[in-house]
Amino acid sequence: MVPDLVWSVNTETCLVSRPSLRRDDRAVSEVLGVVMLLAMVITIMGGVWIFLNPYLSDFDDNTNWNSAVGISERFQDRIDVAGAAPEGTGIRHTLALQSTYIRPIDKVETWTMAADLVPNEQTTVRHLNQSTLGIFSINETARSVSIESPLGLESMAFSGTHDEVILQHNSSRAHWMIITVFDEENHPIHRSLSYALSGIQITTSLGTGEHELALMNNARVEHFPNEPWRVSEYPSIGLDQLVDGEYRLSMMLSDVTINGSLGTGNNIGMNMLSLGPITLFSGQAYNLKFTVLNELNDLITPQYHDHWLDEYNLNRASGTLDTYVGFGPYERASGADGFTVDTHGVPLFLEVDVQRVEVSR
Repeated sequence: MVPDLVWSVNTETCLVSRPSLRRDDRAVSEVLGVVMLLAMVITIMGGVWIFLNPYLSDFDDNTNWNSAVGISERFQDRIDVAGAAPEGTGIRHTLALQSTYIRPIDKVETWTMAADLVPNEQTTVRHLNQSTLGIFSINETARSVSIESPLGLESMAFSGTHDEVILQHNSSRAHWMIITVFDEENHPIHRSLSYALSGIQITTSLGTGEHELALMNNARVEHFPNEPWRVSEYPSIGLDQLVDGEYRLSMMLSDVTINGSLGTGNNIGMNMLSLGPITLFSGQAYNLKFTVLNELNDLITPQYHDHWLDEYNLNRASGTLDTYVGFGPYERASGADGFTVDTHGVPLFLEVDVQRVEVSR
């Protein structure tokens, strides 16, 4: 007989000895965790910044560009108001120029214009040099000439001849000059003028360079970094048909000069003073010719030419120049010799004025 086996079970818990963590060890592990968490947050934020930085830069550039355009529009509006005011009066305006500065561009655009004032004569005025004029009248009706410039008024008389009359004068056309030819009864038969217009340039810093915006003679041209100059608004020239079927060509020239430095800042106050408008032409005109030369950049004058000859070239290509009324080349089709207005014998009235504004602090 097998004796009964008695199983004895130890009811006490067997504790396995293991090393216990000290308080310093537990503190170190918590610091490492926090450091790793911060490193992860910084890494994520850095990645987000690198990803968004181009968009933020574009946003800043767009904001600066909009600011420059807004400044130019407000500046042009104030120039129009001050230019139409009587001589010696004007307005005061305040602009915010934080990231933008304004500088003058002196005598940047030169306009020349000539037209006969009577239908029975054709007169040509040539500038042989800075102090010599050549005057030729086909029907020999020219008898005297007056020359007006910032230096004053100068008059000279001569005898009628079928040859070109050579005259010496003491005037200067560095800024502007108006030449009027008279017949023997002292009636004006021809007028020729030259006017060098000044403007302003607004420069704004962008991420890729500088954005330049120029206001010249009511026109606006822009230049972005790594892009050519582009005309966004053209000079104020309008050809309208009157109720009696005649035509009127209107030109408003604008001459803006800056006296001193305007500076930069949040609130820059400036005075816009009218120097008095000048009427250059007013009445019926014949054999009109005008030219323009912009010296800010070589690409601006060709854009003017293409703009004024656009409709002419379209009618020339379609063979409808016999009914076309509008701007056309004076001689060569490229406009290199100047421009005229084709009306096919319909009378043309010419209205040309210049607004003169001086800007100062």
